[in-house]
Amino acid sequence: MTTDFSSLNLREELTKAISELGYSTPTPIQSGMIPLMLTGVDVIGQAQTGTGKTAAFALPILQNFQKQKNPQALVLAPTRELALQVADSMIEYGKHLNVRVLAVYGGQPYAPQVNNLKRGVDVVVGTPGRLNDLLERGVLVLSDIKTVVLDEADEMLNMGFIEEVEKILSTTPPTRQTALFSATMPARIRTLANRFMRDPQAVTVKRSTLTTPAIEQRYYLVHEGDKTNALTRLFEIEPIHSALVFARTRAETSNLANELVIRGIPAEAIHGDLDQNARERVLGRFRSNQLKVLVGTDVAARGLDIDDISHVFNFNLPDDAEVYVHRIGRTGRAGKKGIAITLLAPRDKRRLREVEALTKQVVTRMELPTSADIVAHREKQVVENLRIWLGRGRFKRELEIVQELIAEGHDILNIAAAAIKSGRGDEKQRPIAEISDVKSDFSKGKPERDFGRGGKRGESSSFGRRESGGKVNSDRPGRPAPRGGRGDSSHEEGMVRLKVNKGRDQGIRPSDIVGQIAFHAKLQGSIIGKIRIEDKFSYVDVPEGEVDRVIKHSGNYKVGKEKFSITKA
Repeated sequence: MTTDFSSLNLREELTKAISELGYSTPTPIQSGMIPLMLTGVDVIGQAQTGTGKTAAFALPILQNFQKQKNPQALVLAPTRELALQVADSMIEYGKHLNVRVLAVYGGQPYAPQVNNLKRGVDVVVGTPGRLNDLLERGVLVLSDIKTVVLDEADEMLNMGFIEEVEKILSTTPPTRQTALFSATMPARIRTLANRFMRDPQAVTVKRSTLTTPAIEQRYYLVHEGDKTNALTRLFEIEPIHSALVFARTRAETSNLANELVIRGIPAEAIHGDLDQNARERVLGRFRSNQLKVLVGTDVAARGLDIDDISHVFNFNLPDDAEVYVHRIGRTGRAGKKGIAITLLAPRDKRRLREVEALTKQVVTRMELPTSADIVAHREKQVVENLRIWLGRGRFKRELEIVQELIAEGHDILNIAAAAIKSGRGDEKQRPIAEISDVKSDFSKGKPERDFGRGGKRGESSSFGRRESGGKVNSDRPGRPAPRGGRGDSSHEEGMVRLKVNKGRDQGIRPSDIVGQIAFHAKLQGSIIGKIRIEDKFSYVDVPEGEVDRVIKHSGNYKVGKEKFSITKA
């Protein structure tokens, strides 16, 4: 077994880059895979995320690197986050070789990727969909490929990419070297390996210890569309020092972080689109407690080394039980207790049982805090804060104000009550998010329906069916507008209805509208009123005095990369 990178006899440019990155000892998957790949044989690596798989295939590719006209290595990844991470790592390892690496993935303009390919690229890292698009356009040439890597093959299978993967492999030279990495080996992956690989050598890294004695694990049963509201309720009650929230996609991390900020919870998203400097700035704010919550994907959260995370939240339960273990292992470190909380949709109960089977631990079901629980908790905090200030006794000027009010004839008890009332004013900006009931015996109920983007069950309540300030109406996305009455004027006193030029067909959601107005027009999300999403456009109510400010910033509002405008209805 290799115990040091120097024993691998890698070219000087690679050993220098590895040393500069601070690596000295290869991980088990690297020790097993690198010597095999250097011989040119096909290989299968079975290992979990976070085991150093990227270097295991990147270093052999770069060891054999030679300048040529067309790409010589191709890496397929299931997500753009992973594609970007792999590309960044390849650039780091190959920086002294001046290797040209290009990441290609959907959701981005074609022109920059096409232009880079035409100028010349040595290694292409991409998602199957975009790679096939570029092949069909005739701008991606794979005739000179020497090595193909399928990274997280089982995840590509889960996401329905295997047919596209097979199509791509069919266009590469039969003499290529193929490396397949997969955490699990379902039958379809074995079939893929049998069809496209030649006598592959296998390296399997055993599972790491799966015990989590220092972590309290619980779950809350909640409908998919109510998860953000459930998370908000938990943040009210839980003694959170710092939290890591796991979501599935980059878009979901951004939307969820934005939603939490609107609700007064300091949060930021960490995903594959952040460059290294931006990533370090976000992590710096998190470590210094300027930031309470990080929302990230499994891929983007790799490499996080923070010992003081009090809570890990699974906004979505991962498909792989071992990924769950890897997630929750980020809390309960350095001798401290940790809490891992899963928001479980009824349809995901089977996967929870897989987690319990793997960890040999029961994940306890808990009930979400009620509105009464939250009110009581808020009042308890008010009393505790008053006791702290009474103990400190540092309120000389405030005491003078009280004495002035007494001299005016006010009762001292009324003065104290008014002061507390004033101090609790911010609670009006934090309405208690509504949650719909879930059947206790959900295993016998119907599965959750997926209404698609912008139309999940309860999605229109993305700001908790706001109970103060404005109120999101009951016209949920996915339902036709109510008949009778005009939809272009507000029925609330002091509010004006504005029209958004995008609707359900363009995937816009209430949280997009609230978040963009709150960010660009600098309005508190709680004062934004009713929102109605229709097929081609949407309506939003704003206070009469804020109409000009909202319309003034119309050129800045975006859903993803697409701008939307807001005008008077």
